[in-house]
Amino acid sequence: VQLQASGGGLVQPGGSLRLSCAASGQTFSNYNMGWFRQAPGKEREFVAGISWSGDSTWYADSVKGRFTVSRDNAKSTVYLQMNSLKPEDTAVYYCAAGPRYSAFPRIYEYWGQGTQVTVSS
Repeated sequence: VQLQASGGGLVQPGGSLRLSCAASGQTFSNYNMGWFRQAPGKEREFVAGISWSGDSTWYADSVKGRFTVSRDNAKSTVYLQMNSLKPEDTAVYYCAAGPRYSAFPRIYEYWGQGTQVTVSS
Protein backbone atom coordinates (compact mmCIF):
# COMPACT_ATOMS: atom_id res chain seq x y z
CA VAL A 1 0.00 0.00 0.00
CA GLN A 2 1.26 3.44 -0.93
CA LEU A 3 -0.03 6.29 1.22
CA GLN A 4 -0.05 9.99 0.35
CA ALA A 5 -0.94 12.46 3.08
CA SER A 6 -2.03 16.01 2.35
CA GLY A 7 -3.90 18.94 3.80
CA GLY A 8 -1.42 20.31 6.29
CA GLY A 9 -0.61 23.97 6.64
CA LEU A 10 -0.44 26.99 8.91
CA VAL A 11 -3.53 27.76 10.98
CA GLN A 12 -4.28 30.07 13.89
CA PRO A 13 -5.15 28.68 17.31
CA GLY A 14 -8.80 27.68 17.38
CA GLY A 15 -8.83 27.03 13.66
CA SER A 16 -9.49 23.85 11.70
CA LEU A 17 -7.78 21.68 9.13
CA ARG A 18 -8.71 18.47 7.39
CA LEU A 19 -5.98 16.03 6.54
CA SER A 20 -6.42 13.41 3.83
CA CYS A 21 -4.50 10.24 3.18
CA ALA A 22 -5.01 8.59 -0.19
CA ALA A 23 -4.06 4.95 -0.61
CA SER A 24 -3.13 3.01 -3.70
CA GLY A 25 -1.88 -0.46 -4.41
CA GLN A 26 -3.45 -3.14 -2.26
CA THR A 27 -7.06 -3.25 -1.12
CA PHE A 28 -7.51 -0.27 1.18
CA SER A 29 -10.46 -1.78 3.03
CA ASN A 30 -8.28 -4.64 4.27
CA TYR A 31 -6.46 -2.31 6.63
CA ASN A 32 -7.05 -0.50 9.85
CA MET A 33 -5.74 3.04 9.56
CA GLY A 34 -3.99 5.26 12.03
CA TRP A 35 -2.89 8.86 12.29
CA PHE A 36 0.29 9.70 14.19
CA ARG A 37 2.20 12.89 14.74
CA GLN A 38 5.75 13.81 15.59
CA ALA A 39 6.88 17.16 16.94
CA PRO A 40 10.54 18.25 16.85
CA GLY A 41 12.55 16.45 19.51
CA LYS A 42 9.67 14.18 20.47
CA GLU A 43 8.73 10.61 19.72
CA ARG A 44 6.02 9.75 17.24
CA GLU A 45 2.69 9.55 19.04
CA PHE A 46 -0.70 8.07 18.27
CA VAL A 47 -3.46 10.51 17.39
CA ALA A 48 -6.41 8.52 16.05
CA GLY A 49 -7.32 5.20 14.51
CA ILE A 50 -10.17 3.70 12.54
CA SER A 51 -11.12 0.12 11.81
CA TRP A 52 -11.21 -1.28 8.29
CA SER A 53 -14.99 -0.88 8.13
CA GLY A 54 -15.07 2.54 9.77
CA ASP A 55 -17.32 1.24 12.53
CA SER A 56 -14.76 1.74 15.29
CA THR A 57 -12.58 4.72 16.05
CA TRP A 58 -10.01 5.50 18.73
CA TYR A 59 -8.44 8.73 19.88
CA ALA A 60 -5.61 9.92 22.04
CA ASP A 61 -6.88 11.74 25.10
CA SER A 62 -5.18 14.92 23.95
CA VAL A 63 -7.36 15.17 20.83
CA LYS A 64 -10.60 13.54 21.94
CA GLY A 65 -13.55 15.80 21.25
CA ARG A 66 -11.56 17.98 18.84
CA PHE A 67 -10.40 15.56 16.12
CA THR A 68 -12.50 13.16 14.06
CA VAL A 69 -11.16 10.31 11.95
CA SER A 70 -13.18 8.89 9.08
CA ARG A 71 -12.66 6.89 5.92
CA ASP A 72 -14.19 6.42 2.50
CA ASN A 73 -13.28 2.97 1.24
CA ALA A 74 -14.73 3.70 -2.19
CA LYS A 75 -12.17 6.49 -2.52
CA SER A 76 -9.41 4.63 -0.65
CA THR A 77 -8.99 7.65 1.57
CA VAL A 78 -8.84 8.29 5.29
CA TYR A 79 -9.43 11.72 6.79
CA LEU A 80 -8.56 13.53 9.98
CA GLN A 81 -10.77 16.51 10.74
CA MET A 82 -8.99 18.72 13.28
CA ASN A 83 -10.95 21.43 15.07
CA SER A 84 -10.09 23.81 17.91
CA LEU A 85 -6.44 23.48 17.09
CA LYS A 86 -3.85 24.39 19.69
CA PRO A 87 -0.17 25.30 19.36
CA GLU A 88 0.71 21.96 20.96
CA ASP A 89 -0.89 20.22 17.97
CA THR A 90 1.99 21.47 15.82
CA ALA A 91 3.75 18.46 14.33
CA VAL A 92 4.27 16.42 11.20
CA TYR A 93 1.24 14.20 10.80
CA TYR A 94 1.53 10.71 9.33
CA CYS A 95 -1.05 8.23 8.20
CA ALA A 96 -0.38 4.52 8.50
CA ALA A 97 -1.98 1.23 7.50
CA GLY A 98 -1.88 -1.93 9.54
CA PRO A 99 -3.50 -5.32 10.11
CA ARG A 100 -5.13 -4.29 13.37
CA TYR A 101 -5.72 -1.31 15.60
CA SER A 102 -2.84 -0.21 17.77
CA ALA A 103 -1.45 2.92 19.33
CA PHE A 104 2.05 1.55 18.75
CA PRO A 105 3.69 2.64 15.51
CA ARG A 106 5.54 -0.66 15.07
CA ILE A 107 2.26 -2.48 14.38
CA TYR A 108 1.66 -0.48 11.21
CA GLU A 109 3.14 -1.83 8.00
CA TYR A 110 2.82 1.12 5.65
CA TRP A 111 3.39 4.83 6.22
CA GLY A 112 2.70 8.02 4.32
CA GLN A 113 5.32 10.71 3.92
CA GLY A 114 3.85 13.12 6.47
CA THR A 115 2.28 16.54 6.22
CA GLN A 116 3.24 19.53 8.38
CA VAL A 117 0.64 21.15 10.62
CA THR A 118 1.63 24.40 12.30
CA VAL A 119 -0.69 26.11 14.76
CA SER A 120 0.47 29.63 15.46
CA SER A 121 -0.79 33.18 15.61
